[in-house]
Amino acid sequence: MFIRQTRTGNKATGESYVTYRLVRTERIGGKVRQITVLNLGRHFPIKQEDWPILCSRIEQLLNPQALLLPLQCSEHVERAAQRYHAQLVARAPVVASATEGGTAGLAGKPCSPADFQEVDVDSLQMTQPRSVGVEHVGLHAANELGLIETLNELGVNGVMRASILGNLIGRMGQPGSELATWSWLQRQSALGELIDVDFLSMWHMSLYRASDVLMKHREVIETRLFSTARTLFDLQETVTLYDLSNTYFEGEAKGNGKARRGRSKERRSDCPLVTLGLVLDGSGFVRRSQTFAGNVSEPGTLASMLAGLGTPAGALVVMDAGIATETNVAWLVEHGYRYLVVRRGGVRQFDETRAVTIETAGEEWLHLQKELSPDGQELCLYCHSPSRQLKEEAMLAQSCGRFEAGLQQMSAGLQKPRSEKNHDKLLERLGRLKQKNRGASQHYQVHLVTEESGKTVTAITWQKVPVPGTMATHPGVYCLRTNELAWDEEKLWRTYTMLTDLESVFRSLKSELGLRPIHHHKELRSDGHLFITVIAYQCVQFLRVKLKAAGITDSWATLRDTLSVQRRVTATFNQRDGRSLHVRKATVAEPDLLAIYRALGITAAPGGTRKLIS
Repeated sequence: MFIRQTRTGNKATGESYVTYRLVRTERIGGKVRQITVLNLGRHFPIKQEDWPILCSRIEQLLNPQALLLPLQCSEHVERAAQRYHAQLVARAPVVASATEGGTAGLAGKPCSPADFQEVDVDSLQMTQPRSVGVEHVGLHAANELGLIETLNELGVNGVMRASILGNLIGRMGQPGSELATWSWLQRQSALGELIDVDFLSMWHMSLYRASDVLMKHREVIETRLFSTARTLFDLQETVTLYDLSNTYFEGEAKGNGKARRGRSKERRSDCPLVTLGLVLDGSGFVRRSQTFAGNVSEPGTLASMLAGLGTPAGALVVMDAGIATETNVAWLVEHGYRYLVVRRGGVRQFDETRAVTIETAGEEWLHLQKELSPDGQELCLYCHSPSRQLKEEAMLAQSCGRFEAGLQQMSAGLQKPRSEKNHDKLLERLGRLKQKNRGASQHYQVHLVTEESGKTVTAITWQKVPVPGTMATHPGVYCLRTNELAWDEEKLWRTYTMLTDLESVFRSLKSELGLRPIHHHKELRSDGHLFITVIAYQCVQFLRVKLKAAGITDSWATLRDTLSVQRRVTATFNQRDGRSLHVRKATVAEPDLLAIYRALGITAAPGGTRKLIS
């Protein structure tokens, strides 16, 4: 073998450039021919003086018994030789097998004849192990949801398509930064084999620029993915879930206009934040996503997110109390939406004699009472949960204990000679104590007893008087409000619990799909990071819905562990005739993994079998 330089040109632009090819000579019909074995591209990184040893090392990897001693070469040359050897094996012809996935020979399809080779068993070498399970199902999901077709229609070139898929599958299989994903694609993943792309030759900036392309076509991609999911699963657009969450940046992110400090839901208020808003349908697929500043007011985001969704008239919007302001409820009514929200504030009440009882998925008995508003336009559903009652009673008891301990400390101080006894000072101290225990202090009447002058406090007395309609008198009670008057108590409550599914979506985005933290300091790149995670979630949701129909209800983290055991490996044998046999294929799918592949209707042998004799 040797390396040949070839000057060529681009007919469209007239540009002239040099490409490099790995070539071998072969005698054909009495003539010596030069056959291109591998195109090495325009940017060949090996110095010309190292070309001979590189070719010799590649030949040795292809035929280990040809050389008695290993060649001494630099680490750079060795990496290149291993890379080109792997490409030669991976690009060998696909060989049909009667054992792949148990599907060959079915439906009248003939199996290829058995191929027997005489080899030295002791010469077996297993090389180039790469993960293939997550990559296989991830590509299936992206293809079924129409992402790959959409990118083609948008005119995204091959390099960018590969970079987008690399980002996406990387986020599903090994969540991390784009730089970490680039390393994973090069050293651990077989994704390049499945899509015929050499990630080892790809610059890491391609992954960053892939997010720029996605952001450019964000609305089109988001609409297409949801539309395809709706068609595949026959989704009914009757319920719309809306919520927000935030995540944090590593570093100050001073160049990002959305990086703002605020209240972190992850208790990372020491870092700048960015907020992600999601609109989902009742089945858990994302209809729209949008990023906001980290200190955004949650109620002010609703109209911009729901406007232009094309939701049918009368669709039900489910939100939590943080967004369900009177202004937002009025906006929903004005635009023809129904709503089901947690009431903000108000007086608690519950009449057990008018309540109905249902059993939750957690085998808890829940009591529900409907109450129609005086104008007949809105319904309040009061819900009493025994487990929530125990929790709130414990919380209130703890808060009351702290408040009474503070009062007792102030009272005991009056008996000490140098303690504070001034009425105004003690009144300020009492105010601070009430502020720290706002939930408990409202249920106490506290009196400061003074001497005749009114300046010196002689005693402190208090009495617990629970305020009616609060946690103290109605623990475990919360209220939902809706303008859907025709539904019964159970249907209203079970529809509201869909909001907990949205909360689980945010947990999945953050813990399973690498939403946090954000390392980008540019606004476009941080938005792109979040959007890639949303697309990865869409693919995961597609897989989970399909698997759920087959009785597989595992979380994505569990599914990923099951998928991760499968590898593509190359087995190399020495043959009796002095040549070497290289076979590259996936390991046999274990029972749990095979069940996943069957539920999805895809082959259990991703990448097929490739055979090379050298």
